[in-house]
Amino acid sequence: MQLRYAFRLDPAPGQRVALARAFGCARVVYNDAVAARERARREGAAFPSAAVLSKTLITEAKQSPGRQWLSEVSAVILQQALRDVERAYTNFFSSLKGSRPGARVGAPRFRSKRDARQAIRFTANARWKITEAGRLLLPKIGEVKVRWSRRLPSLPSSVTVIRDAAGRFFASFVVESDPDADLARMPDADGLPTVGIDLGLTHFAVLSDGPKIDSPRFLRRAEKKLKKAQRELSRKQKRSKNREKARLKVARAHAQVADARREFHHQLSTQLIRENQAVAVEDLAVKGLARTRLGKSVHDAGWAQFLAMLEYKAQRYARVFVKVGRFEPTSQVCSVCGVKDGPKPLHVRTWTCTHCGTVHDRDHNAAKNIKQAAGLAVTACRAQVRPELVPAQREEAGSHGIHTGVRAAQRHSTR
Repeated sequence: MQLRYAFRLDPAPGQRVALARAFGCARVVYNDAVAARERARREGAAFPSAAVLSKTLITEAKQSPGRQWLSEVSAVILQQALRDVERAYTNFFSSLKGSRPGARVGAPRFRSKRDARQAIRFTANARWKITEAGRLLLPKIGEVKVRWSRRLPSLPSSVTVIRDAAGRFFASFVVESDPDADLARMPDADGLPTVGIDLGLTHFAVLSDGPKIDSPRFLRRAEKKLKKAQRELSRKQKRSKNREKARLKVARAHAQVADARREFHHQLSTQLIRENQAVAVEDLAVKGLARTRLGKSVHDAGWAQFLAMLEYKAQRYARVFVKVGRFEPTSQVCSVCGVKDGPKPLHVRTWTCTHCGTVHDRDHNAAKNIKQAAGLAVTACRAQVRPELVPAQREEAGSHGIHTGVRAAQRHSTR
């Protein structure tokens, strides 16, 4: 299983200039390749192959007066820019044919120097390495200081240098994980319980075995600071240096919120995977929910990111991850007797089953029903309610159509 390990970089002033030059050269080659393909499409000609693009846009371009500066950076990052174009068009055409799972992918667009994210990729051919002093040696850039927070489990196959909207630099290493070492980090799954999780806004997660995890609401807590920074940005003159300073201030504030949310998701998902042999969640239509009046709170919770972490960690550590269909009436069914009691308004947090008289907490009852619907609940004789468990998959399951998302949002608003 391939994983990415990202570490913060502290390039020197000269290295920042070299990285900016590398970002610009890779961006120009990428845009030239997109323009060449679009020109061929308009003329009705065949798309130029990667070999032809490499010859004309890199090899021959370096000899021309207008593109001589391409030789100032590593040729590998220019080749990788062409590979990115190939991959973008492949994903686009696969999406049009319906052979690519997930949301539809748009046609490749031109990149801009004002894009929030700039990146270049070095493969083994670039002869980059990690020095004995712990620095990252990049061709035509130099030895860059790295803030190591952990050891890499194996030798990386490639490294991507990223600059985000806040002006921070990161090195993202692609490594192959060791299954035996991964399993040794976690307790044996035998004897561990199973859990169903109901995600919400008041409580981020409610577990079927009782605990309720409060929602941190990182964005809501930082709103005052963000509004002030955004007001200062709006008052600056466009294209001025003070506006750029104010823009960085806004970007850093948003980056702090995103980092805190990601750290919370990582800690909670690791804890759930460590303490349970199987985890069941509801396949929420996050895009549909984000279009409702609760959209800001939905984005603040970051459910999609959390579920993605649960899924890949379950696969990595040999746990079971199950997604329950989004149309399962988890809030309408009594988890004790199984009688469907009908939809309930969102303000109803407790209700009494009309058949067996059990008083239910709305969220706990939903979490128990999610666990049962996933086949993780057991009867009195310790037999599974559902016959088998579904192992974690890397692909996103379920439909992401607009109408499906709206229906799910309407159903969730009555839970």
